[in-house]
Amino acid sequence: MATASLIPLSWLPPLSAPFKGTVKTLVAKPCLKIQRARPVVSAAYKSTSAPVAAPMVGVRFRLDNLGPQPGSRKRAKRKGRGISAGQGASCGFGMRGQKSRSGPGVMKGFEGGQMPLYRRLPKLRGIAGGMHAGLPKYVHVNLRDIEDAKFQEGEEVSLESLKAKRVINPSGRERRLPLKILGEGELSKKLTLKARAFSTAAKEKLESAGCSLTLLPGRKKWVKPSVAKNLARAEEYFAKKRAAAAAAAATEAAPA
Repeated sequence: MATASLIPLSWLPPLSAPFKGTVKTLVAKPCLKIQRARPVVSAAYKSTSAPVAAPMVGVRFRLDNLGPQPGSRKRAKRKGRGISAGQGASCGFGMRGQKSRSGPGVMKGFEGGQMPLYRRLPKLRGIAGGMHAGLPKYVHVNLRDIEDAKFQEGEEVSLESLKAKRVINPSGRERRLPLKILGEGELSKKLTLKARAFSTAAKEKLESAGCSLTLLPGRKKWVKPSVAKNLARAEEYFAKKRAAAAAAAATEAAPA
């Protein structure tokens, strides 16, 4: 057990002894301010965004130094974390109404029950309305393309020969489309052309060049048997009318 050490009384100063120092020593001196070097904090640490790696110039990309660009990653907004957070109690959705409830909400274009805009507007025909009227009906080839393909004199030009010479390369829906000749350019050889259709300018240029034109028949459109029967009867009727008119004109033209 440790014993307490006693201090002799002779060591203690007398309580009634006068002050022997100078008053100047009692004046308060201003303390010195020691300026310490503050630690350097990077800008990425100060920002509220997630810490990102500083861009490195002249360094090869590897898996250990990949990182997002500075400022491209931001912290997500903390919703539902108190009213002082800006998006606190109701997270910006309000307290009442269908849009504040959980679930899918309302459909796009819904206007509260009244006739929506996409139903008030009239329907459009053709490609503007999404129908097939505006889709291409032919594979178009100009006379300039036929001239550049270097066909020989009297050679046949058709859809198959143009495919073989790589003038056209239809794909998808265009593989089932017929050929149409357009009149851009000139043709210097006499060729035999077979196509479903010829433009007016192409027909004039080809006939003046002495080319042989063959108009291929198109695929017949399917009609109901009753409609086909009525069309045949109408064609027979008008054929008789044309024959009678031609006979009458020949009789009038014959000399008396």
